[in-house]
This record gives sequence, C-alpha cells and structure tokens, in this order.
Amino acid sequence: MSGPGNRAQWASNLGFLLAAAGSAVGLGNIWKFPGKAYEGGGGAFILIYIAIIALVGATVMLAEFIIGRATQKNAVGAFCQLRPAWKWVGGMGIFTGFIILCYYSHVGGWVLYYLCGYLTDAAAISADPTAYFYRMLGVGSGFPWGGAGLFPLLFAALTVFVVVKGVAGGIERLNKVAMPLLFLLLILLMVRAVTLPGAMDGLRYMLQPDFSLLTWNDVLVALGQAFFSLSLGMGIMCTYGSYLSRKENLGRNVGIICTLDTLVAVLAGFTVIPAVFATLSASGVGKGAGFVFTAMPGVFQAMPGGVFWAILFYLLLFFAALTSSISLLEGTVAYLTEQRGFSRKHASLALGVILFGIGLIYTLSQGHADIHGIWLDKNGISYPIFGDMLEFLTDRLLLPLGGLLFCIFAGWVWGTKNGIAEVRQGGRFRFPLAGLWSLLVRFVAPAAIACILIAGIVFG
Repeated sequence: MSGPGNRAQWASNLGFLLAAAGSAVGLGNIWKFPGKAYEGGGGAFILIYIAIIALVGATVMLAEFIIGRATQKNAVGAFCQLRPAWKWVGGMGIFTGFIILCYYSHVGGWVLYYLCGYLTDAAAISADPTAYFYRMLGVGSGFPWGGAGLFPLLFAALTVFVVVKGVAGGIERLNKVAMPLLFLLLILLMVRAVTLPGAMDGLRYMLQPDFSLLTWNDVLVALGQAFFSLSLGMGIMCTYGSYLSRKENLGRNVGIICTLDTLVAVLAGFTVIPAVFATLSASGVGKGAGFVFTAMPGVFQAMPGGVFWAILFYLLLFFAALTSSISLLEGTVAYLTEQRGFSRKHASLALGVILFGIGLIYTLSQGHADIHGIWLDKNGISYPIFGDMLEFLTDRLLLPLGGLLFCIFAGWVWGTKNGIAEVRQGGRFRFPLAGLWSLLVRFVAPAAIACILIAGIVFG
C-alpha cells in the first residue's frame, strides 16, 4: 500500500502495531530480562521496570513517532525537513541501527543453528551444551561453516527477502503471522515452566517483590533495559511512524506497543526463572547468549519431553530475532531509497552483503583467539575486543545518545506544541496526558537517559 507521493504505508493500524511491537520485542526481552529481574529482586525489579517503561520509554517512543509521522520521511529526511542542521542525528541513529544489525543477525543465525540442531540431533546438544556452543563458533576446528557461516547467512537472507517485499507486503505481512505465534509459543512455554515440580519457588520469587535486594544499580539496569528493549534512539520508530496514516491515534498506539513489549519481557521472566529453579537451581539463572546457548539446554534436558520444549523455545527466539532484525534493516533501506535514490531491492541486497561480512568478524571474534586484531591476549586470557567494541559503541554510547537527542529535539528545538498538535490532529484525538508528556520529554526522560549514558561511559 502506498501513501501520498507513492510512498509506502501500513495497510492497517493492526499491521503497524504488530510491526512496531515486533521491532521492540527482541532477544533482549527473552534472554536478558529474566536474569536482570532475578538479580534485582524479582517482582521488585518488574515494578520498577514497568514504571520506567511508562515514564521514559513511552515518552521517547511517542517523540520518535511524532517526528516521523509529521514529516512522512525516514529519520534523516525528517530532520532535514524540520531542522536541517539536525539531520546528523537521524544519520547517527541509522548508523547505530545498522551496526547493531551486523552482529544481531549473526546471533539470529546462532538461534537458527540451535533450532535446526534440536530438530535433527538433539542428543549432541544435550551431551555437552558448552562444547556444542563453542563448536558452533568453530573453536579448535577451523572456520565454523555452520555456526558462523551458513546459518547467519540464511538468517540475513531471510531478513533481506522480507524487506525487499516492502512495508505492507513484507514487513507487515510477516509480523501479522510471527507476532501472534510468538505470543502463543511464549504462553505455552510459560504454562509448562510453572507446572514443573519445584517451579513454584521461582514463581514465588517473581511475584513477591523483595526490595531489600534492589539497589540503585538495579534501577539503572532497569532503565537501560527498558530503553534498549523498545528499539529507541535509532530512528526505527521514527521511520515506522512515517508510514502511519494521520487517521490513527499515536498516543493510544504507543500505549499498546509498550504494553505488548513489557508483557513479553514479564512472561519470559515467568517462563525462564521457574524453569531454572525447577531443573537446575537459583544460581543457574543467567542472562545473555551464554546463558541461552549453554545453560538453557540443561534446563530442557531435565524436563520431560525436553526436546519438544527446546524446539518451541528456540523457535520463539527465532521470531523475536527476525522481527527486530527486519526493523533494523528497514531503517537504513528507507534512508537509501528516499535520500539516495536506490531501489529497495538493490539497497537491501547491498546492505545484506555488508552486514553479513561485518557480522562474520563479530562471530569469529567470539571463538577464535588466533585471529590477529580482533582478540586481545592479556596474562594468558583472551578478550574478543572487536565484538566488545561494537556492543560498547552501540549499547553504551550511541543508543542513549540518540534517545537523548530525540528528546531534546522534540522537547526544546522543534517544541512540544508541535508534537502535541501532531498527536491531536486538529482535535480528532484527545491527548489528556499532553502536559505530562511535555514535562517528561523536556526534563525527566533526558535526565534518565543521561544517567544511562554517563554510567555506560564510567562503568563500561
């Protein structure tokens, strides 16, 4: 479907909601949130997290949507139209999103590798999950054609294929299938997890807030998790908002998207933590790729019918990774097609080749201490400096900086009066929280994001 000037638009508001939620719901919701919630006192962390989503996350998301829909342009084009001197902010966001996609798509390939592994040779994973993980990365066996080669290539190709199909015909169509399936899989896994013998201890931990375990660092972690979880600071939501009709209520849509994203994170916590309590021990709760690829196979091995539940779990991760990677690619493709005159097909294919190449170096840096320049050897210990550098640059610096600048622009440069007018659309929609949003986007959200930025620089 195309809008004015033959520009792409969402075919329906539902499609937009599912696509935006798909962008927000990523691997971080499922493999980082449970571990962070466990460390932060379970229910106590969840309550703080929800409050931060409502006050900071929704504020920044609405700012991005407003800028995108007001201009009907990609992140760079939007700033060019409103304040040309600020176009570099949109460019920085697009650059950040693409760099994240370079390594994110390879992690998506790892997920696909494990999904196929459980379908064809589950015994090999169960025999030694840690060895299987490092074998996937090619440690001690030369180039990892499966883990770092074929499967990330397949994942990148699928991402490119969907984006080439367009906004309504590709991205929206996929999310209308993938997002309902993601929720269904997550609910099935949660029901199974909480019915395991011994799972009640984990469930109780999540339902009974223990504020004695909550520290200021946990609050900062919740702030960072909420911000990054919603795909903010990269111009993605600005681009997605630019495809939305002015007949839709932006304020209500932000509420729905933030609710869906938070629901996935909380359900993931209610799935992973009870399952780990029941099959391993409380000390087995972790976060990140290492936990998902080395600890979770142990959880499934201890569960009746574990192979079946493992397949569902990695299928869930696959959908979460794919819907997010598509949005990351779309932000850059929109810029190249609208600002640089590329066709959607050529832009997508060229970017697919580049992102796979950069991501390949990232994957190799995780498992090959003998590759010069991407590992640092110190006192006999090897550190993957290339992968760490990419994650530090994006997660710790560029993402919060992008979000901070979006807030400053919407709150002070372009002005909240223009933003509120875009939401209200000449009185078509009520915006009872306009005054609160103005306060949050000008003062509260920038202060909170500045805390993330400073903490990222100081503590790394």
